[in-house]
Amino acid sequence: MANLLAKAVAGAAAVGTAVYAVDITNESRFRKQMTSYFRYAHADLLTELNKRQSGSLPTRNDLLTNLKSGEEFDILVIGGGATGAGVALDSQTRGLKTALVELDDYSSGTSSRSTKLIHGGVRYLQAAIFGLDLEQYRMVKEALFERANLLEIAPHLSTPLPIMLPVYKVWQIPYFWAGIKAYDFVSGKRVLKNSFYINKEKALERFPMLKREALKGALIYYDGQHNDARMNLAIILTAIRHGATCVNHVKVDRLLKNEDGRVAGARVKDMVTGAEWDVKAKCVVNATGPFTDTIRKMGDDDSKAICQPAVGVHIVLPGYYSPSNTGLLDPSTSDGRVIFFLPWEKHTVAGTTDGNAELTFSPAPKDSEIEFILGEIRRYLSADVSVRRGDVMSAWAGLRPLVRDPNKKDTKSLARNHIIEVSKSGLITIAGGKWTTYRHMAEETVDAAVKEHGLKEKNPCVTPGLMLEGAHEWDPLLYIHLVQDYGLEVDVAQHLSTTYGDRAFVVARMAKMTGKRWPIVGHRLHNEFPYLECEVKYAVREYACSAIDVLARRLRLAFLNTYAAHEVLPKVVEIMAEELKWSSAEQRRQLEEARKFIDMEMGQEARAQSVSNVALNLTREEMQAAKSRFNQLDRDKKGHITVNDLRRHFREANQKIDERLLHELLCEVDLNKNGELELAEFFQLYSGLKGGQVSHNRLVRYLDEADDVGLKATKVTRSGGGL
Repeated sequence: MANLLAKAVAGAAAVGTAVYAVDITNESRFRKQMTSYFRYAHADLLTELNKRQSGSLPTRNDLLTNLKSGEEFDILVIGGGATGAGVALDSQTRGLKTALVELDDYSSGTSSRSTKLIHGGVRYLQAAIFGLDLEQYRMVKEALFERANLLEIAPHLSTPLPIMLPVYKVWQIPYFWAGIKAYDFVSGKRVLKNSFYINKEKALERFPMLKREALKGALIYYDGQHNDARMNLAIILTAIRHGATCVNHVKVDRLLKNEDGRVAGARVKDMVTGAEWDVKAKCVVNATGPFTDTIRKMGDDDSKAICQPAVGVHIVLPGYYSPSNTGLLDPSTSDGRVIFFLPWEKHTVAGTTDGNAELTFSPAPKDSEIEFILGEIRRYLSADVSVRRGDVMSAWAGLRPLVRDPNKKDTKSLARNHIIEVSKSGLITIAGGKWTTYRHMAEETVDAAVKEHGLKEKNPCVTPGLMLEGAHEWDPLLYIHLVQDYGLEVDVAQHLSTTYGDRAFVVARMAKMTGKRWPIVGHRLHNEFPYLECEVKYAVREYACSAIDVLARRLRLAFLNTYAAHEVLPKVVEIMAEELKWSSAEQRRQLEEARKFIDMEMGQEARAQSVSNVALNLTREEMQAAKSRFNQLDRDKKGHITVNDLRRHFREANQKIDERLLHELLCEVDLNKNGELELAEFFQLYSGLKGGQVSHNRLVRYLDEADDVGLKATKVTRSGGGL
C-alpha cells in the first residue's frame, strides 16, 4: 500500500494533483494530536453540541429550498453513504456551511450491504505482523479507536459481539491465541472485552450446532456489530440537526467550474420531481464509493482510475442457525478467504465472498456465490444440521470501493485503506476505506478541503464523542418504558428502542390503538416481524421517498426475508401514497420497482433459480400424492394449472385471494415463465420442499390453508425427512 501511495504521489506531481497518504505524514499525526487536545481543552463546546435537540426534522421540501437558494456553500458533498455522511457532519460541526446530495437513498449502495461488523480487522493485523507492514498496523490501530468511538456515540445501534474462532488442530491453539491477544493489545484501553480460550465442552455449550468431530476448543474475541443502514441514516440526521442541507434522490449531472477551471459547484437534478438547478460551492467533495472515478472524470477528463470495485455477497438464514449472542469466524475457507457467521436482527447473516466486479447500480448475488457460502457453512456445522438452499431468506451483493494496486490482481490482498486526492481542478476525492473508519476518513477529508480551499472553520474536528441521532437519552432499559407506558409488545418495543433510540417515543405515539386487550397499540406490518405500520409514516419524515427506501433501509425487511417483503409491499405503498399524495400510476410504478429490487438485488431471483435446478428425489408414493394435488387443481385435465384454476379453487374454499397475489403465487413456481404451472414444475416444487432447497412456498401454504382434503405439503416433507 505504501508503494502504491508513493507511486500515486510521484504521478500526481506530473499532472498537478495532490494525493494525501493517510496516517503516515507528520502533519496528519500532528492534526490528530491537536484534535485530541481540542476535545479535552474545549469539552464545553462538545457538551453543547451533544445536547439533545427537540422538535421535528425539516422536511425534504425545506431542505430543497435551502439547496435552491443560490447561496454558496463552503462544502458540497456528493454521496450519501457512510463516508459522505461523515464528511457532512464533520464539516457542519466545524462551522462550515455544508450541503450533501445523494443520487439514490442514503446508504443505498455499499453502506447498507456490509457484514454488519464494526471491527479493526483481525486478518489485517495478521498481515501487518507477518509482513512487517507498518501501514497495515496503523490502519488496524486507527480502526480499533473508531470501533470504540462508534459504540460510544450510537449505543442503540451498536453493541459488542463475541465471535468464536473454532480450533480443530492442537498446534493452532497457541497460534490463534497469540494473534487474538495481539488484537487485544493493539486495542489498548479501548478493548471491548478480553479474549479467552475455552475447551471443547464449553465451545459446544456456547455454539451447539458446531461440528464436534476433531474439535479441540475455541477462542472468543470481541468486535462490534451494528445496523449499518440505520447507522448511516443516524449520521445524516445528526448533520441535518446541526444545520447541514442533505437531500437524497438528487443527481449530479455535471460539475460547475469558474473561469480558472476550478470546480465551483454542481448542476443537480431532483429525481423525484425532475427539477434542475445549480448549487454553488467553494469546495466539492467526491464521496461516491465504487463510483469515485465517474465523478473524478467530471472534474478532470484525463483522470486515471484509482478505484477497483470488489463484490461481496452475504446471505441471511433463519435465526436458529446460530446462537443469539455469538458469532463464528471461519479463518480459512477452501479458497483462503474469511467468512463470518453472525446473529443479526434475530436472523443469521453469513458472508462474504470477495472478487472483482463490474460497476453497476444494481449488484445482484449469483447463485454460485450463495452456494459457496453454504458449502463453507456446512464445513463448520454439525452433520445433524441440514444446511439447505431453501433456508436462504435473502441474499445481497455489495460493491466495495477498494484502492487499486496495479501490481496485484486479486482483491483479497488489498487493505481497506483510503487515499485523499486533490485534483488539479480542486475536486476533493475520498476513496477506499471501510465502514468502521468512516469518521476518521471524513476528518482527514475536511482537513484537506480546509487546507486546499482556504475555508474558515470556527473550530477543529469535534466528531470524536459527538452523539448521533437517538443516542442522547437512550439506555438499554428504554424498551421497558415503551411496554409499560404505551402497551407495546416486548419484541416491538425492543425493536423501536434499538432502531430509533430515544426517538422511539415519537414513533410509539404515532401507533394506532389495536382494539385488543393486548397489545394496546401497534399494528404490525407482518405477523412474523416487529415492524409497525406507523413506522412507514415515520420513515417519510426520515426522507424515505420510495417503497424501496422503506423496505430496505428504514426497515430491514428486504434484507431479512424476501417473501415477507413482497407480502407487506402493497400496504407500505398504500401508507406512503397517503403521506406523499401518490397517484394511482405512481403507486403502480412503486410496486413494480420494489418487486424488481426484491427479486434481483435481494436474492429472490437466485432463490427461484435454485428451485429450477432441483433434481427429483420423490418416492413413487410421494409423486402420486403430488400428482393427485395437481389433478385436484387441474380439473379440466389440460396438463397445466392456470390463474383461473387457482382462482376457482380458492373461491370454492371460501378463501379470498386478490388478483395480484394470484399472479404472484403462480409466477413464483412457473419456472419456464409461460404463465402455466406444468406437472414437471409441480414435481420440482415438492422435491425442493422435501430436499430443503426450498424452505417454504407461498402457493403450497395457501393451498394447505384453503383445503383440508388431499396432500399437505408438510406431509410430503415429513415423510422425506425434510422440513
